[in-house]
Amino acid sequence: MTEKMEILNNRLFSVDPSTLFNAFADPEKLKHWWGPHDFTNRIDEFDFREGGNWRITMTASNGTDFDNHSTFREIVPARRIAFLHHEPMHVYTMDMTFLPEGDGTRLQWRMLFDATEENLALETYIAAANEQNFDRLETVLEQTAGDR
Repeated sequence: MTEKMEILNNRLFSVDPSTLFNAFADPEKLKHWWGPHDFTNRIDEFDFREGGNWRITMTASNGTDFDNHSTFREIVPARRIAFLHHEPMHVYTMDMTFLPEGDGTRLQWRMLFDATEENLALETYIAAANEQNFDRLETVLEQTAGDR
């Protein structure tokens, strides 16, 4: 039996659930905010349906490419996105929940990893990287505010 390592991040965004959901569902927006600071992205495949594949190449500031592959498990528009991340380094499940709160939406991320020594060593980094994802998402939402 393998224990699970859970990483939770959440943030309140000043947009409605549909706008926040669409920042992920639209690969042209997604590529600008996914990943930590100083990463650029190329989305190679984005079959946004349950069972569909998502392939994204994340490039670090030093030029190193990280090819990521995920499979969508559940998509409920403006409410939930769940996927299984297969590679490159660690397998995890991601559950993204979009919760209306006041005039905005709280985005909750719940990641589950096997509690391996390698994953446990990365736990603090991953939680901080998720916050950088949220920072980048806020910037994209501000830049596209007129598109809504």
